[in-house]
Amino acid sequence: MTEPSTTRAEADPAPAPAPAHRRPVVLALMLGMGLAALDGTIVATAVPQIVGDLGGLAVFSWLFAGYLLAVTVTLPVYGKLSDTFGRKPVLIAGVVLFLIGSLLCAAAWSMASLIAFRVVQGLGGGALQGTVQTIAADLYPLKERPKIQARLSSVWAASSVAGPAAGGLLAGYADWRWIFLINLPVGLVALWLIWRHLVEPARTAPHARVRIDWAGALGIFATGALLITALVQGGVAWPWLSAPSLGLLAGAAVLGAVTVVIERRAAEPIVPGWVWRRRTIAAVNLSLGALGLLMVAPAVFLPTYAQSVLGLGPIAAGFVLSSWTLSWPIAAALSNRLYTRIGFRLTAILGISLALVLLLAFPFLPFPGEPWQPTLLMLLLGGALGLFQLPLIVGVQSTVPYEERGTTTASVLFCRQVGQSIGAALFGAVANAVLAARLGHDTDLDSLAGALHTTDATRRAVDAAVDYVYLGAAAAAALALLALLTLAPRRFPVLKEADQDGPSASRG
Repeated sequence: MTEPSTTRAEADPAPAPAPAHRRPVVLALMLGMGLAALDGTIVATAVPQIVGDLGGLAVFSWLFAGYLLAVTVTLPVYGKLSDTFGRKPVLIAGVVLFLIGSLLCAAAWSMASLIAFRVVQGLGGGALQGTVQTIAADLYPLKERPKIQARLSSVWAASSVAGPAAGGLLAGYADWRWIFLINLPVGLVALWLIWRHLVEPARTAPHARVRIDWAGALGIFATGALLITALVQGGVAWPWLSAPSLGLLAGAAVLGAVTVVIERRAAEPIVPGWVWRRRTIAAVNLSLGALGLLMVAPAVFLPTYAQSVLGLGPIAAGFVLSSWTLSWPIAAALSNRLYTRIGFRLTAILGISLALVLLLAFPFLPFPGEPWQPTLLMLLLGGALGLFQLPLIVGVQSTVPYEERGTTTASVLFCRQVGQSIGAALFGAVANAVLAARLGHDTDLDSLAGALHTTDATRRAVDAAVDYVYLGAAAAAALALLALLTLAPRRFPVLKEADQDGPSASRG
């Protein structure tokens, strides 16, 4: 395969749907993405009310772990299905499944039932996340893709800010069940817009002749389930070196090996070997896996730092974190002005190099410092990661034809999700180890949640723990940089737009 320059690839675009005809589909994509994004944040602030009503304090963390598990392990499956049967039926099925899960969550009668229904939601959320990103690439020619990707990034940014506030308001002034019921009108509007306006190209092979690799899908699901469970619950529900953790990790390794054998023998594997044999896709997968890992540092630990070390309230601490959600989509939207000149790889290298410097700078902030200092770092970090992530997603989607784009996009998102799970487990262990060393062997971050302002020693211990977490995030950024430098080709092998047959949007 030749490797034409980005600018040459853009010079020969295929006809795209008219902007007016794309708008309903774009609105549907934003609504669908909003459902998946908001659901990851809106539940958190309502946990006290949910536990007070249903009980189950010891297992409430599975409200989040179950949803994350279902989303992560189904991404590769939905990616392959969207390439096989088309984006539209997969996205419609995902929205319907998500809404059924939401309705069941609102009707939950116990914590066990609510956790089970959250898994159902996650099964739909996996289709939403992967297929929305794929359709966005299908609809727009290469030079316009940053616009739609920036809009989707803005949806994630708005959800991260608005989700906790909305969850608190609904739980405090209405009922926690409304957190799930408000998904219904939004989802139904998205469903109607998709059904009405999204038109896909005719497929050459009839669906009846397609052989689905159900054994591979089951293997991926089971392997991912064991791995994510081990990462989420290790060090929380049981010690890392205990029998449950070691057994789950060993089981994931064995099932992973079996799944690889199944996929190699399958006629139409869920995760084809070319996903890892092609240098560009492999480099992007590893790079965005490292991105998922490093994103955990600010997202999980910065609010604790802002409250305990800086002495801010929960709302002010949330604003410190949200500053990167402002610069991220702006930098992503403007990134095409850079990658059309220097290429996807160099733009991403520039972004992750800047992110590496900013992450290394965090431990040098003074103690206790001023709130504007971490806020400025986060603002710059968001811009750096916007330059890093979006060129890689747009670039890798542009190296494959329409019939491979769903699988490629899903593999990228899957690696990022797994990276986030690994990051949460790894950095949680790092933070708790630092706190235990400084404050006592029975001390961890969760146990300090109600007493973060008590002593100067506690504040300094939390400061040190978060510093080490950011150093770990810097190491993840270095891994991403290494993957781009050693694996990614100097120029992505971008296909001409005429070779990327995609859907159209019309009123038909």
